[in-house]
Amino acid sequence: MEWENQTFNPDFILMGIFNYTPTHIFLFSLVLGIFTMALLANTLMVLVIYLDTRLHTPMYFLLSQLSLMDLMVICTTVPKMAHSYLSGRKSISVAGCEAQIFFYVSLFGAECFLLAVMAYDRSVAICYPLQYHSLMNWKLCGLLAASSWFLGAFDGIVELAATLSFSYCGSREIAQFFCDVPALLHLSCTDTSTFETLIFICCVVMLLLPLSLIIISYTRVIITVIRMSSGEGRHKAFTTCTSHLTVVGMYYGAAMFIYMRPNSNRSPTQDKMMVSAFYTILTPTLNPLIYSLRNKDVAKAFSKVLGKR
Repeated sequence: MEWENQTFNPDFILMGIFNYTPTHIFLFSLVLGIFTMALLANTLMVLVIYLDTRLHTPMYFLLSQLSLMDLMVICTTVPKMAHSYLSGRKSISVAGCEAQIFFYVSLFGAECFLLAVMAYDRSVAICYPLQYHSLMNWKLCGLLAASSWFLGAFDGIVELAATLSFSYCGSREIAQFFCDVPALLHLSCTDTSTFETLIFICCVVMLLLPLSLIIISYTRVIITVIRMSSGEGRHKAFTTCTSHLTVVGMYYGAAMFIYMRPNSNRSPTQDKMMVSAFYTILTPTLNPLIYSLRNKDVAKAFSKVLGKR
């Protein structure tokens, strides 16, 4: 990317999603409140799983990794947005933009694969309960979690390298509150058709492949649960799985809407609001609440750590 095309002011300008009207000031305050809640809830989730020995199982270890990823996602985007809004300085350096793209894309991809690993874990636990500890041992669990991080980072490097090849010879105003690949496509004065094809391929690998594994895993779970003779066992299995399926639905619904539409159908405003509401801010907040409210072990651990016996 020829960052030097505009040596006078090489920084990008993040337009943001809020102005200074009373309504938008209220919405900004609401976003800060949600951000604080997400920060505390995910930090507490990681600490609870680490401190409570009853939660030292592959399922909760994977859940702690999901909370850690959510924690990093909100810290990648929201603090910069808040600083820009409060200070009035909307510029972001080239290095800062590169960092946001890398971490956002990497965490996005890592969560895709981690959700598939979590689905596999539940499938083995419900379909093969007697063989669970041999089929999902700690070594395999750690390897699968590490692979999720690695594959996400690889995707981030690929998309960052491709983005660096762009030339920006016109406006440097990003219609978003953080640096995101789809937003930068609108600013490039070079042909981005090859890169759009690369994005589509990455989306197939990072979205549809894990989603296919999730569908296969839960199809097997549903078949097994239907065949259960115990009503209590059936209820426990559905309770455990519905939390994960709720998170999967929110995450993949927003992700596929944003990244798997043709570029001609994209509206920066639509993308901006969808990313903000469904992934960057709301999903990291809802994940720990969904799992803690629908999982008695996590709820008890929360109460123990908070001293509410």
